Amino acid sequence: MKILGISAYYHDSAAALVIDGHIAAAAQEERFSRKKHDPRFPRNAVKYCLDSTATAINELDGIVFYDKPFLKFERLIETYLSFAPKGVRSFSMAMPVWMREKLFQKALLERELKNLGAARDVGRRILFTEHHMSHAASAFFPSPYNEAAILTMDGVGEWATTAAGTGRGNTITLDRELHFPHSLGLLYAAFTYYTGFKVNSGEYKVMGLAPYGRPKHVKTIMDNLIDVKPDGTFRMNMKYFDYCTGLRMTSRRFEKLFGLPVRSPEQKLTQDHMDFAASIQAVTEEIVLRLTRTLAAETGMRNLCLAGGVALNCVANGKILRDGRFDNIWIQPAAGDAGGALGAALAGWHVFHGMPRTASGAKDAMQGAYLGPEYPQSDIERRLRAIGAKFDVVSEEEIISFCASALAGGKAIGWFQGRMEFGPRALGSRSIIADARSRTMQSVLNLKVKYRESFRPFAPSVLREDMADWFEMDCDSPYMLLVGDVVKKRRLAMTEEQKSLFGIEKLNIPRSDIPAVTHVDYSARVQTVHKDTNPRYHAVISRFKSLTGCPVIVNTSFNVRGEPIVCSPEDAFKCFMGTEIEILAVGNCLLKKECQDEKLRLDYKNAFELD
Repeated sequence: MKILGISAYYHDSAAALVIDGHIAAAAQEERFSRKKHDPRFPRNAVKYCLDSTATAINELDGIVFYDKPFLKFERLIETYLSFAPKGVRSFSMAMPVWMREKLFQKALLERELKNLGAARDVGRRILFTEHHMSHAASAFFPSPYNEAAILTMDGVGEWATTAAGTGRGNTITLDRELHFPHSLGLLYAAFTYYTGFKVNSGEYKVMGLAPYGRPKHVKTIMDNLIDVKPDGTFRMNMKYFDYCTGLRMTSRRFEKLFGLPVRSPEQKLTQDHMDFAASIQAVTEEIVLRLTRTLAAETGMRNLCLAGGVALNCVANGKILRDGRFDNIWIQPAAGDAGGALGAALAGWHVFHGMPRTASGAKDAMQGAYLGPEYPQSDIERRLRAIGAKFDVVSEEEIISFCASALAGGKAIGWFQGRMEFGPRALGSRSIIADARSRTMQSVLNLKVKYRESFRPFAPSVLREDMADWFEMDCDSPYMLLVGDVVKKRRLAMTEEQKSLFGIEKLNIPRSDIPAVTHVDYSARVQTVHKDTNPRYHAVISRFKSLTGCPVIVNTSFNVRGEPIVCSPEDAFKCFMGTEIEILAVGNCLLKKECQDEKLRLDYKNAFELD
């Protein structure tokens, strides 16, 4: 049985294909279209899922969409009615789009699928699942657990903004919900907007900015913006927000409360903005901890599965892990709306068709999240040759040896190997890698390779077997969704003068033996690298360790600011030629910048919109 899952028409459109319960393929549309967070029907992603598995579109037994548009429309209408006459401008803009495109989504999906070759009766195979059920299915069904508590948190689905329940075998029960407009995801998005970053894109910047600030506004937020109960449930004071009916996230009252106008994207970040980031991060962590503690007490479960956009807050995830209410935590690597496509497909298999599920108890079903396109060596060579790239074809052993030595020598490497990752994180298939021991690498990568804000931290990839020797956590973290501190023996003592610094002044103070991946609070967003899921990546880090004694390297996504992660060899070469990356490894093809035709150099610094 073959079931296709689709998410689309909001942001991060994606497709996923499940064959006889096995996750066969999954990818976001943005990787093919090269449009960040592309919301359109995922035509290219669907085509990839079908072509890569030799599946004809008319062989699909089901096509499952990740939410229910009529329920979402109901929420939209009721919201506008409850706030009327306020919001007339927003209403007049939203309604034509809904009536023309979104409300009768089944017909729209039928048309798009027919354009891909589906038969006229394709509508009979289209099903819809609720948004938070899609998230829950993406969290529980691929997890290694036979039973677990489930928590999903995001901006909003149809009505739900938070849902909780349990999963057992092939069933999911969601029996607790918080409804719009009371939303932890939208609260965080409001501060993302207020601090000058793009909503549904810049939330991770707020999380990265938080350690530079002081959580001095926590009481103001808790006293004025949100009423949080001991069990973690909450209600927001909508006088301070404008997202229900307006075209802004926050109201003028919000700005008056905190004493500053909304920051423009070009405006310099100040200590105030860092303090706002620290404060909303602290509030988010407190709410999430109250929710998870309540869920642990009420369900008695020892395993927890998380999904929804808020589950990408890896700092909060690390706090849940250290809180100890659950023995094990598993987070869907594509926790946002893209992962809804996978959840929809899995819901089609287990929920709609009632098919059984067997959990291993140890290993998840995501295959390291390496579910996207891969390119045979002959195809890589043909593609690179066609665009004028100069390269040497070497053995796998030579690629590993050369790249490990180059890393040890301070080079930044574009690493393009195997199947592309599904989800927002590069996990060693479409990555830029570098030496974590370098005191200058964070600045170099941010300013000369990624072309992004200098405060942004980088993640470490560490051999799983060496995890506990470098970080204060000893569990699998293959998807870069848990934050832990660098162990004390690897930290560098700070002078009294350094301790007194605030804000961005902290940035250039080395804090550990791996300063390029150690944030200003000694934390790191850790990825454990496993030999069974990514043997070549494991091998290059192992070789780097044999040269340097260090099993940790920098891993950041292979793209520049505002660009989707590279998908094809052509994307990789363009990014290589548009940045100061010095070496590119694509399959067994080795490219050096100095050997390339100068005429092929590109200016990537301003090639993409701010993200």
